[in-house]
Formats: sequence, C-alpha cells, structure tokens
Amino acid sequence: MPDDDDRIKPTEKQLKARRNRSIAIALALAAFVIIVYLGSLMKLGSSLFDRAM
Repeated sequence: MPDDDDRIKPTEKQLKARRNRSIAIALALAAFVIIVYLGSLMKLGSSLFDRAM
C-alpha cells in the first residue's frame, strides 16, 4: 500500500476547478432529466391523467 506521502495533492485551484466541473455536470444531468420528463408528459399528453387506476 502506498503511503499518504506518495500521493499527489491537488492545489486549491485544481480543487476549485474540480468542484466547478462537478456542479456543471450535476446541472447538466438535472436539465436532461427535466427535459426527458417534460418530453414524456408532452408525448403522452392529457391521456396520462385520464386513465383508470
């Protein structure tokens, strides 16, 4: 097992860039989910709510 001293420690700038990338990916994923959900609602239309349970 490697020691903790052997690991590369990212700089503060690299950590901030990683965080910004993670936030951007999360927002893109959330936008994709919302688009797919709304697309499904539009495709099914009002028949989705008129069906028998």
